Amino acid sequence: MLTPGLQVSTVAEVIQLAVAPVFLLSGVGVILTVLTNRLARVVERARGLEAASSTADWPMRQGELQVLVRRARLMNRAITLSTLCALLVSFVVVALFVDAFVDLNLSTLIAAMFVIAMFSLIVGLLCFLREVFLAIGALRIGVKKK
Repeated sequence: MLTPGLQVSTVAEVIQLAVAPVFLLSGVGVILTVLTNRLARVVERARGLEAASSTADWPMRQGELQVLVRRARLMNRAITLSTLCALLVSFVVVALFVDAFVDLNLSTLIAAMFVIAMFSLIVGLLCFLREVFLAIGALRIGVKKK
């Protein structure tokens, strides 16, 4: 157990260590906001297309709906992976504090959680990038070349 005089300095050191992951959490939060807004737009557009399913141009709209379904799946994966990243980073912060005050060596666990969090964020961003490419590709569907 730590002596009372050392606890304040230890808490200060742990807070200093936890600042970077907390800033990362705010960045991931912004990413999640962007992802959920894009997903909401995709869902709104898909619902609009489904509502117009009785019109004469429905066969042409089915292709657009299929693209929207693919985009929604990619956004769902990106949101899931980004949320996993945020959870793991939160666990890293908790583990930093637990490691400082309990006689455990959690350095390997902390490092592993952080690496997994970064891989999760990377794959989530790649899903987002793929969704952006799909959205841009869908814009070209109705454009005729001269």
